[in-house]
Amino acid sequence: MHGHEGGAATQEVAARLDQVLEQDTRAVGAHVGGLYLQTGQTLQMTTVTGVPRRLARPWSRVALAAPVPVAEAARSRSPVWLPDQQELARRFPRTALSFPYAVAMYVVPLVADGICWGAVLLLWPGTGSARPSDADLARVRTAAERMAGLLKEAADQGHPVGPRHVLRAVEPPPGRYQEPGAALTERLAEGMVALDLRGQMTFVNTRAAELLGHDRSELLRREPWEVLPWLGDPAHENAYLAALFSRLPTGFSARRPDGTWLSFRLYPDATGVTVWIRPEDRSEDMSERERPADEAPPGVPTRAGTLFHLLNLASSLTEATSVQEVCESLIEQMMPVLGTQGLAVLIADEGRLRVPGSRGFPEGMDEYFDGLPLAAQTEGARTIETGVPGFHPTNAELVRAYPEYQHYRDMAAFAFLPLTVSSGTIGCWVLGYDSPREFPPDERAELTTLTGMIAQALDRARLYDENARVARGLQDGLLPSSLPRVVGLEVAARYQPATHALDVGGDFYDLIDFGAGQVGAVIGDVQGHSVQAAALMGQIRTSMHTQARVGAHPEEVLAHSNRLLMEMSDGMFCSCLYVHFDMPGNRALLASAGHPPPILRHADHSTETLDLPPGLLLGIEEDVPFEAVEVPLPPGATLALYTDGLVERPGEDVGASIDRLAETLARAGDEPLDALADRIVERAKETVAAESSDDIALLLVSCTNPHPRQGPGRPPPSLRPMDTTGSAATRR
Repeated sequence: MHGHEGGAATQEVAARLDQVLEQDTRAVGAHVGGLYLQTGQTLQMTTVTGVPRRLARPWSRVALAAPVPVAEAARSRSPVWLPDQQELARRFPRTALSFPYAVAMYVVPLVADGICWGAVLLLWPGTGSARPSDADLARVRTAAERMAGLLKEAADQGHPVGPRHVLRAVEPPPGRYQEPGAALTERLAEGMVALDLRGQMTFVNTRAAELLGHDRSELLRREPWEVLPWLGDPAHENAYLAALFSRLPTGFSARRPDGTWLSFRLYPDATGVTVWIRPEDRSEDMSERERPADEAPPGVPTRAGTLFHLLNLASSLTEATSVQEVCESLIEQMMPVLGTQGLAVLIADEGRLRVPGSRGFPEGMDEYFDGLPLAAQTEGARTIETGVPGFHPTNAELVRAYPEYQHYRDMAAFAFLPLTVSSGTIGCWVLGYDSPREFPPDERAELTTLTGMIAQALDRARLYDENARVARGLQDGLLPSSLPRVVGLEVAARYQPATHALDVGGDFYDLIDFGAGQVGAVIGDVQGHSVQAAALMGQIRTSMHTQARVGAHPEEVLAHSNRLLMEMSDGMFCSCLYVHFDMPGNRALLASAGHPPPILRHADHSTETLDLPPGLLLGIEEDVPFEAVEVPLPPGATLALYTDGLVERPGEDVGASIDRLAETLARAGDEPLDALADRIVERAKETVAAESSDDIALLLVSCTNPHPRQGPGRPPPSLRPMDTTGSAATRR
C-alpha cells in the first residue's frame, strides 16, 4: 500500500479524506478527530484535528491485535462507543492507563467490500451537554462509509492510499489572545496566560509574569514547564493535557522555589487554554508528594508526555511476544519522547552481534555491525561484555577508541545501555543523536530504569522465539515437504499457521499417488493447538497412508482412522475429508467426517458446494459408519479442499464465507492454480480476524488431461470392489 505521498491521484483522495474528517468532526461537535489507515497488521494515524502532532504521536500507531478501541473496531468491523472514562477503563484498561482523560470516544471502522480499510476516531467531553446525540453518531457512521468508499475506489483504480510517513495535524484556528495583551487584563489582580494547542504561551499579562518570576519576553512562545523547572512535575503538564483532551476545566497547585504556592485554573476551548493564576495560602510543611519537580527523586520522568510514553511502552512490552515485536514497540514508543534520531537493539547470539531492530542510523551501519563477532572491538560488544553503560556526549571518545569504525563518525552523540537479566547481559540498546548531548544525571537515571524493563521483555521474547522455532519445526516436519507430481493432475497446497506462533496446529493435508491414474487426497483438522494435537495429526496421516495403499475405500479409511483415534487420544477429535481420484474413470469418491464441504469448479468455471453426508467427527464415537459419494470429475474440473480456518470469521455465517470462496473460484478464469491458491489465502488473511488462533490449510486439485479408461465395470486398481452411491449438491 502506498503512502499519501505516492502520486497526484493518491494525494487527491487523501485530501478528500482529510476534508471529510475535518467537516464531520466539526459538524458533530467533536473536539478531536483522527483518521487511521490499515497497513498490514497495523493501524496508523494519518490525520489528526484538534490537537498538535506531538500530543497525538503516542497513540498514532496501533497493532491490529492490540486490546485498544481503534483495533477492536477494525477487528470486529463494528463501531465502539465509550461514553465516559469509567467505561473506557472497564473495557480497555490499557488505553485508560495511557489516556486518563474524561472524554467520550467513538471509533467507527472504514469497511467496504468486506475489507476494513481503517478507522475514524472522535472525542467529545466526557460529561455535560457537549456529548453527541444519536443523530451525530449516525452522521459519523455515514462519513466512515464515504471514507471507506473512497479508499476502495482508489485501490480498485490502482492508486491505493496508505498512511502518511509523517502524521498530518490540521492547523488549529489562531489563538484568541495575541501579544500585546488587552489593557483590560492589566487591571486584574490575577495572572492570566493563554496557551495554544501546542502548550506554548501566546499571551501573558503583567501580573502573571510577576507571579511566575520571569519577564514576559522570556515566557512567550515557550511552554511553561520548559521555562519554569518548578512546573516540571508530570502532574502539572498532565493538567494541561487533561483540559486539552477533555475540553473540561481543571487545575492544580504548584510551589515556587521561594516557598510561595500558586493556584492554576485551566479553561480550554477549541483554540487553546486560558490559565488563571493566583497566590494560595498553604502551609510551609511539604510532604513527599508535594515535592517540587526540581527536587524530585532521580529517575522520575520530568514530562507528562514521557510518563505516558513509559506507561504505553510498559503495556506494549507486556503484550509483545517476539523479539521483533519488542523492538518495534521500543522504537515506536520511545524514539519520539527521547528525542533520539537513531535507536537500535543489539543481541548477543552464539558469539556474534545481532541487530533485530534498528531505525534512524545512517545507511549501512546496521548491516555492518550485524554478525560481527563479540570478540571484535566495538562499543556495543564492550557494553555487553562489561554490563556497564556508555554515555558519549560527543563521538570524540568513540572515534579515538575505535578508529577503524567509520560509522561512529556518522552521528554526534551516543548512549550504549546494557540489557541485563538474572542470567547475565544479553545485549544492549543504542541511542544515536545528530548533535552533541550532555546526558544529565536525571536522564541517565531515567534511561537506566527504562533499560531494566526492556531487558526483561527481551529475555522473555527470546525464549518465546526459541519455543516458536521448535514448535514450527515440529509442525513443518509433520506436514509433507512436497507433494508427488502426478501426470494429468495440477495440485497447489498452502498452509498458513495461526497468528500465535507457539500454537502448533493440527491442520494437515496430503496427496498419495497409487499409480495408474489413481490418487488419494486427504485434508483434516485435529482439535486444539498443542504438541499433542500435532503428534496425533502425524499418526492419522500415517494411518490413512497405510489404509489407502492396501485398497481401502474412502469410508473405510475414515472408519479405521476413527478407531485409531478412539484408542490413542484422551477426548481429542478430528474433522477429515478423504478423496479418491479415479482419473481414468473421470470421477472422485469422497467421504467426510464432519469436515467443511469441498467446492467443485467445473470446466465451464461454474461451481458447486458438494453436499456430502456429514459424518461424525473422528474420535467421538466408536464404530461410526461413514458414507462415500461419487462425483463426476472430467478434465478441466478443480476440487477445492480446505479447513475451517479459511472460512470462519467472527460474527459471520460460515455458509456465506463458503459461498464467497466458491465465487472466487468461479471468477478465477484460467489463472494458474498456484497464483489462485496464494490469492485465496491472502484474501482470507485480510478478512479473518487478525488475532485468529486457527490455522489455514488449502488443497486445490485440478484434472488437466484425460486418462485411458479401464474396462467396463472394472473398479479402480487401488480399490477393492465395493458399491458406492451418493450425489452432490446444488450447482451455483
